[in-house]
Amino acid sequence: MPTVRGLGLWTLFVKEVWRFAKNPVGSLIAPLITMYLFLAVFSAALGDNLVSGAPFLPLVAPGLIIMAIMLNAFENTAVSVMSYRNYGDFVDLLMPPLSPGQVALGMVAGGTARGLIVGVIAWISIQPFVTLVPVHPMSAIFHAAMAAALLSSIGVICGLWAEKWERLGAVNTFVIAPLTFLSGAFYSLAQLPEVWREIAQWNPFFYLIDGFRYGFIGRADGSLPVGGVVSFGMAIGFWALCYRLVATGYKLKP
Repeated sequence: MPTVRGLGLWTLFVKEVWRFAKNPVGSLIAPLITMYLFLAVFSAALGDNLVSGAPFLPLVAPGLIIMAIMLNAFENTAVSVMSYRNYGDFVDLLMPPLSPGQVALGMVAGGTARGLIVGVIAWISIQPFVTLVPVHPMSAIFHAAMAAALLSSIGVICGLWAEKWERLGAVNTFVIAPLTFLSGAFYSLAQLPEVWREIAQWNPFFYLIDGFRYGFIGRADGSLPVGGVVSFGMAIGFWALCYRLVATGYKLKP
């Protein structure tokens, strides 16, 4: 039985990966175009200007990469779960040999894979414009993985919660995007007044982006140990919530 369940988990993961891999233009190329547009705007507006003593483009480029990771990880699982629900296929996943934990893990792993693949492609493709060589690669890898896993878990939760596609769009527009943009992805917290700097550090996405940027430029605006604990705790906590919702059949069973 463990072998059968392991095969079922692997099959679900491959299915989730194949779902976005068979549409590379929308799943992998479109995020790069968005990143290039941001980069073009920032290059035209600020160019080689310094921000808190550091060149602007190397400062903002990691933020663009991890933003692509986060948004694509969220989109992958949210759209996948909504599609399963609309076609009535999600209940089939809850049947043996897959356990609820394996269903939650397979879905989240698929979204995490898409986020990380987009991140690697974005990092490679941005090199002709901004040279980014990790100075602390383990920090970059850890925070990229935590960001992808966290947003993938949030995508599953929102896909189960949302009754209509419009609700998913609202979550992305009014929650995910603002938290990402206001997390220091495109600026240093040193530029903010003290009160806003304190407020910004209550944004959970800040620690993901700050740790990821530190991996590339060796500079952090916040506490790296605190950020590591917060990032890991959020990823585990939201996956546990995913498991709980799937295990109880939240909005899945009549």
